[in-house]
Amino acid sequence: MAQQFPTQARVVIIGGGIIGCSVAYHLTKLGWTDVVLLEQGQLSGGTTWHAAGLVGQLRSHANMTSLIKYSTQLYSELEAETGLATGWKNCGSLSVARSADRMTVLKRTAASARAQGVDIEVISAREAQEKWPVMAIDDLVGAVWLPGDGKANPTDLTQSLAKGARNRGARVIERVRVTGIQTKDGRATGVSTDKGDIAAEIVVNCAGQWARKVGAMCGVTVPLHSAEHMYIVTGKIEGVHPDLPVLRDPDGYIYFKEEVGGLVMGGFEPEAKPWGMKGIPDDFEFALLPDDWDQFEILMQNALIRVPQLETSEVKKFYNGPESFTADNNFILGEAPELKNFYVGAGFNSMGIASAGGAGRALAEWIVNGAATMDLWPVDIRRFAGFNNNPRWLHDRVKETLGLHYAMPWPNRELDTARPFRRSALYDRLAAKGACFGSKMGWERANWFAAQGEKPETQYAFGKQNWHEAVKREMKATREASGIFDQTSFAKILVQGRDAARVLNRICAADIDVEIGRSIYTGLLNERGGYESDLTVMRLGRDKFLLVTGSAQAVHDADWISKNVPEDAHVTLTDVTSSYAVLALMGPRSRDILTKLTSADLSNTGFPFATIREIDIGYATAYANRMTYVGELGWELIVPTEFAIGVYEALHEAGRVHGLADCGYYALEALRIEKGFRAWSRELTPDITPYEAGLAFAVSMDKPDGFIGKEALVAAKAKGKLTRRIVQFTVDDAAPMLWGGELILRDGKPVGEVRSAAYGHTLGRSVALGLLHNEAGIDKDFIESGRFEIDLAGERYTATAHLKAPYDPKSERVKADSTELHEAA
Repeated sequence: MAQQFPTQARVVIIGGGIIGCSVAYHLTKLGWTDVVLLEQGQLSGGTTWHAAGLVGQLRSHANMTSLIKYSTQLYSELEAETGLATGWKNCGSLSVARSADRMTVLKRTAASARAQGVDIEVISAREAQEKWPVMAIDDLVGAVWLPGDGKANPTDLTQSLAKGARNRGARVIERVRVTGIQTKDGRATGVSTDKGDIAAEIVVNCAGQWARKVGAMCGVTVPLHSAEHMYIVTGKIEGVHPDLPVLRDPDGYIYFKEEVGGLVMGGFEPEAKPWGMKGIPDDFEFALLPDDWDQFEILMQNALIRVPQLETSEVKKFYNGPESFTADNNFILGEAPELKNFYVGAGFNSMGIASAGGAGRALAEWIVNGAATMDLWPVDIRRFAGFNNNPRWLHDRVKETLGLHYAMPWPNRELDTARPFRRSALYDRLAAKGACFGSKMGWERANWFAAQGEKPETQYAFGKQNWHEAVKREMKATREASGIFDQTSFAKILVQGRDAARVLNRICAADIDVEIGRSIYTGLLNERGGYESDLTVMRLGRDKFLLVTGSAQAVHDADWISKNVPEDAHVTLTDVTSSYAVLALMGPRSRDILTKLTSADLSNTGFPFATIREIDIGYATAYANRMTYVGELGWELIVPTEFAIGVYEALHEAGRVHGLADCGYYALEALRIEKGFRAWSRELTPDITPYEAGLAFAVSMDKPDGFIGKEALVAAKAKGKLTRRIVQFTVDDAAPMLWGGELILRDGKPVGEVRSAAYGHTLGRSVALGLLHNEAGIDKDFIESGRFEIDLAGERYTATAHLKAPYDPKSERVKADSTELHEAA
């Protein structure tokens, strides 16, 4: 007898592709068995069925790699558990290089893999051909071999995950279309379908290409857009055998895998073809788009170079299946900031098969625990805002992001499409002065300033890029005279209400219940004691606080704070980012410049470090916050947007005789790394505690009411030893350029990776902040007694470890600012 259609469930999952089935599988594995999965057609009928099924482990972020490593383990064991084949084959993979620059990428990849515990070998073109005999190698420089990679059959894998979920009590129902999301008091409470309503505690949107539409049903931003993605399947080719590894030729934008004695060949063309602008038909099931040989031509031409036999091979099938892509080529995971108990797992950018095992587990853990169990920031839904859902912007951006799979991953590479997007009031002024802009959270931000007659365009390279001397000038100005940085992109959140001080003090690790006019640097910690954010809290009044945080964190931080405000508390949050420009005036002459424009007392006694005051600046009235991110005397001027240009012009007028220079984010980054100041999402992550970060001074362990994460820190302190620690390094040789992600070795053995790096012109060498790991503990002796090296694309350079910043200005004028913020303990 047919089962009755359910009217309630603990969890309803929308979408029966591989990610939806993986979430169901992992929820049931965690003991949540009252799970209903709804699929509008048949399982895997949307995007999953036509995926190529490649599983490559390595990603630039260690936790993203660990998700895929888990996928490979799961896929190898799933058939034994469920009795259903998955098509998993651990055949390994090769990536080949046609140029010296690509070989540098592969060597950097190899060092990164070793830091992340992934087996990898750098090999010659001839050795690659021995593993893949059907390819031509005349134009190849070399290759890397990853023995742990593999491939799977996407449809079989999906069915196997679904069966695993069913075996533990989940219901998987096909041919049910979700027509609406039920909500109450800011929470998802169930779904409406064409077969009836289902009440639920949790709703999970794994609707693939339809995920944006499902999000729109309840006001949730899921910024993704479909693009056509093509591959061909050939007849049998001599020399192709079942154990042939996967082959990637990124300089040709192509990949190959074996299938029934022939080859699957597809790729990621540099300019993609978006699809589905007017919506995707609900019944687009096991469906393909028309062949487009013109679009495919660049891939075919490159494939003929790599496998000359394709010239005479039969093309059995041309697949043109649309897939959804996001604005930054990473998928979307997590609880929606707009709606509690509504989770999203979508936008897999042709990486769904590789990622689905680990991503499904991570999302299931997030649901069960009510918070992420590891650092997932690269894929966190809160990295996007509502404006990222603009369809025209997504359409234009996706043309570029599909090609990023195999585009050259240059250091500091910027995306070019759908820009300019968000502009500060000073954008035109800075452009006229030769600013070369980058983009963060949509904001156009000056990265560096070209000299007169120089083009403000970055020329990418793995060595010194063309802005090297420009940044040297900007750093020198900031260290010796004064620099002005447009930091308008900083996110700003106003927290008000009679309970604001009490509630914020529980959310912040430092004591923020201070006198009016004080600024406090603090972390927001999770229950594990890791950083959800670090920011500055400024007390403007008894019940009024201004929080200034990183450009990318506006949605994330507002969501984290909101979720930790008790329901009965009298607290309101307002995002005021657009209301204020931020001009950072930094350097030993900054006091002299600002004194010309204000009646305020700017002396050390009249305006001490970590003070915020409303002052007059020329004709404007603005907040001045005495704090530094570069290790010099300075003020962050928080200026109402309409006064920004006037203040900027007045500062330049007053600063002309003092050597005031416009400075960009590349200089800012190098200045802060020279001082050892930590940055969120680099050195500070949800997995790293203040002790490991060297920021114990910014935690108030003795606050009467405690704070989120305190118990974890107490437990960590009781252990008595640190097994992980952020440490600063300088490279002994003045020539090399570090970019981040490099492998750190101690006495020849891998012990960590570089998290942030820049060329420190003040020090005359590359400087880095790295995360070290040693189970036996990391103390002063471990750091001082070891011989450290940094692996830069296969070349090892000796490096000096520093427990105190190697740059420390001694002059009286700046010493009050140089050690009080972000200094490593």
